[in-house]
Amino acid sequence: VSTQSTGGHLIMADDVKDKILAKKKRLAELKQSRKDRQERERTRPAMAPAASSTMEDVESLLSDIPDVRNQVAAPPESTTNTNSASLPTDAVSNKQSNENVRYRIPKLSKSRGDQIDINPSQLIEYEKITQTDESALQQAIKELEEKAAREEEEKKRKEEEAEKQDTEPVDNKTTEEEEVKMQELTDDQKGQIMSSQDFRAFFDSASRVIEKALSEKIDPYFPYCGDNLKDSGDNADELLRCDRVFEDERWTRNRCVTSFDVHSKYPELLLTSYNNNEEAPNEPEGVVLVWNKKFSKTSPEYIFHCQSPVMAACFARFQPNLILGGTYSGQIVAWDMRAGKRTPIQRSPLSASAHTHPVFCLQVVGTQNAHNLISVATDGKLCSWSLDMLSQPQDQLELQQKNRIVAVTSMSFALGEVNSFLVGSEEGVLFSCSRHGNKAGINEAFEGHHGPVTGIDFNKAVGQGDFSHLFISSSTDWTVKLWSNKISKPLHSFENANDYVFDAKWSPVHPAVFATVDAMGRLDIWNINTDTEIPVVSVQTNARSAINRLQWSSNGREIHIGDCDGKVFVYEVKEKLASPRSEEWQRLSDTLTELQQQAAETPIAV
Repeated sequence: VSTQSTGGHLIMADDVKDKILAKKKRLAELKQSRKDRQERERTRPAMAPAASSTMEDVESLLSDIPDVRNQVAAPPESTTNTNSASLPTDAVSNKQSNENVRYRIPKLSKSRGDQIDINPSQLIEYEKITQTDESALQQAIKELEEKAAREEEEKKRKEEEAEKQDTEPVDNKTTEEEEVKMQELTDDQKGQIMSSQDFRAFFDSASRVIEKALSEKIDPYFPYCGDNLKDSGDNADELLRCDRVFEDERWTRNRCVTSFDVHSKYPELLLTSYNNNEEAPNEPEGVVLVWNKKFSKTSPEYIFHCQSPVMAACFARFQPNLILGGTYSGQIVAWDMRAGKRTPIQRSPLSASAHTHPVFCLQVVGTQNAHNLISVATDGKLCSWSLDMLSQPQDQLELQQKNRIVAVTSMSFALGEVNSFLVGSEEGVLFSCSRHGNKAGINEAFEGHHGPVTGIDFNKAVGQGDFSHLFISSSTDWTVKLWSNKISKPLHSFENANDYVFDAKWSPVHPAVFATVDAMGRLDIWNINTDTEIPVVSVQTNARSAINRLQWSSNGREIHIGDCDGKVFVYEVKEKLASPRSEEWQRLSDTLTELQQQAAETPIAV
């Protein structure tokens, strides 16, 4: 029994020793960790003193160690009694002293520990707005800044290389530049691009703009101090000056100018129609060109054509984008300046319901809300058209006198008139006509010419008096005659011409001024308040052929004339001649009274 008891004490003492060694090891680790933390915290600011919890932790560890001394000093009674009974007294005392020596453990005492600073755990806060990682955002911003810096450096490098290449001679170009050259298009690809509708429309509009810019001639040194002004008399060069000449090698050469018109919204646009070119059978027979007087360019602004000579053309006054034409075949055609094509967008049929003879007369009459196109052909048929539909005329009228067809060569409406009008015929007779009413057709004849009537025009000047009843006519009998629709005989005959007089037109602003052109290439301007026998200005133009047509500008400051070679001359009319004075209307009234008296005293033989 004593042997078993001794063995139990040995096992228990070994367990206690192991625990004590483990505690010592734990204390050594704590001390080492404390030294490590102190070394790490040297560079940091001192934290608040640690709580007294550290000492409490040490005390708790020590309290967990069992009290071995008590257990050795007071062993269980049963065990002691048993041993003492079986062993002698000396042996027992010796045994106990040996055990006390063997199991003696140093006395543990409490000592003050060093203060340990433990950093509090980091508090992480989140906002409701965003939980984006700030470090990731800063990294992305940094990458973007680095990329922008690299691009800027690359750009500077390329600029430096380009400057360096510019300073080098042409012979030192590297093969890299040759490799950068764009691929050359084949002939088929070029033809396909140039034939496309988009390219043609772009090239057409762009070329007009560039041509306008290149053709402008401006004198920056023009003196405005008056030194360039000279005191001059009333000679032809001062009252009338040739300002522009329009012609085109392809479209106007060997073509005769057949009509003029000025745009109502854009007075710088001048429309000119031409007949066929006999020397170019493959070209279109009829041509209409729109010239721009605002710019110095000499090429046409718009080009239109058709397959029949155009004998008359005009702008659609209330639809300024449309151009209307009457042809030699009898067709009425319409072009649209917005369509981007040169061929007509509308045309009348070649049938008995429309014209089948040449159309020399064309005019738009009416108002913005109610207007029609009036056309008259040499077969004596008058047609009224709607500009929205040229497939069939809205109204027709046969111009006949004594059952004879009137071959109409010219026509004129008075200012603001839509029903009554005048026509000139190949027989040299003028007729007053009406479109509607009981007297529709020919009403009265004005006889006086001995040849076909080439031109007729009402007085359209607006002022203090009403002279809209006056009209003039020109003829191949070398004369120009002044008429009043109140009298069937001419008031006066102007016989200064030495050849056919092909056209005559009143000034749109001066009541007593009109202009005439003849086959000798001469332009005459008359002022019947000044003289009724000779023109106030007579100019021999540079035309190499007959002057066929003329047209005033809307302000009376320009005259456009066209010859039989396709040239268009623009003459500037000086203000002294073009602008009327306030007494011109009264002077014209007095002049008409004198002319009526002379006509009554000397009847004109027919």
